[in-house]
Amino acid sequence: MYDLKAIVIGAGMAGLAVGISMRQAGYKVEIYEKTRKLRPAGAGISLWSNGIKVLNKLGLGKEVAAIGGQMNRMEYRNLKGEVLNDVNLIPLMEQVGQRPYPVSRTDLQQMMLNAFGESDVRMGMCCVEVTQDVDSATAIFADGSTATGDVVIGADGIHSAVREYLGGGKVEPRYAGYVNWNGIVEASPDLAARDVWVIYVGEGKRASMMPIGDNRFYFFFGCPKRKGTKVPPEEIRTELKETFRGWAQPVQNLIDKLDPKQVNRLEISDIDPLPHLVKGRIALVGDAGHATTPTLGQGGCQAMEDAEVLCRYLVTTNISVEDALKRYESERKERVAQLVLKARKRTDTIYNKEPDLTQKWYEQLKQEEEKDVTDAIAKIILGGPLH
Repeated sequence: MYDLKAIVIGAGMAGLAVGISMRQAGYKVEIYEKTRKLRPAGAGISLWSNGIKVLNKLGLGKEVAAIGGQMNRMEYRNLKGEVLNDVNLIPLMEQVGQRPYPVSRTDLQQMMLNAFGESDVRMGMCCVEVTQDVDSATAIFADGSTATGDVVIGADGIHSAVREYLGGGKVEPRYAGYVNWNGIVEASPDLAARDVWVIYVGEGKRASMMPIGDNRFYFFFGCPKRKGTKVPPEEIRTELKETFRGWAQPVQNLIDKLDPKQVNRLEISDIDPLPHLVKGRIALVGDAGHATTPTLGQGGCQAMEDAEVLCRYLVTTNISVEDALKRYESERKERVAQLVLKARKRTDTIYNKEPDLTQKWYEQLKQEEEKDVTDAIAKIILGGPLH
């Protein structure tokens, strides 16, 4: 279809990916963002090869490589620092045809804003409702203003207002049972090797460092906690010291080096798979449609895949917008539901929901063959739209 106008709600990774893709297809795109200043949720993100392939197709391959880390190996270690599993990722890259790039979320968002045109994003516009008729779809904002186009794309995150329209009511996020602390530190040998993603596991917790651009590590910690715990920034280092007491020296070094005021402390949630991602001329992408725990590293990648598939069907089918969106839903619904549930199961294993299963996983890590690990990652990557 030609000469479409798209109204995109949300200027995060999903909204910007859709916006760039649809604009490149020749469509008029308006992006509306509720915040007055964009601040990414979380410090970093692992973009596996399926997400990078979409960025490559959008002409951003050189830019993402410049901000991404060189992640050549993946190590699992126990809390004492002993190696459980050491995986060379180069064969994986050869198998799937693309290097993964862990990146700073701020760097990624700025790169995508630059590609779309930062001045073209309309800030401080909180969408409270969407409507549609036979010929158009409309977003209604808190200030009473409206925006009408041929299609409305809900890219407004886990607390999506657009999703309420599709489901006929509010879908409450499900607490995943753990807290994640994350941030960025300068890379140094007393933390980890510069090209390795290292994950320490034990006691139903984990601590990790991942290389990103500009000689830095993106780090995260995770620990099961009841919902509703609050810790002021100045006490975060103390909280981490207590939570990871006795863990390996690099973990202690990391806690000493981080800036507590720059650490994000997040209660992690997901949403149950939705019965629909589409209703007429209105579609969901990214976390609005399939918010997931970050244990597979696929949240951002699935947002990229959404953008690719949605735009492809709009460009290549001429029956109607509604028909194109149904085809998008048909291709995406099962894949994103499977990954949400797979990530949920993995989260429960990592974070001690059933302690016996967590201990069994620690033992399995010692036995797993390198190829088994890379084949499992490759299967997820190659299940996407750009094989």
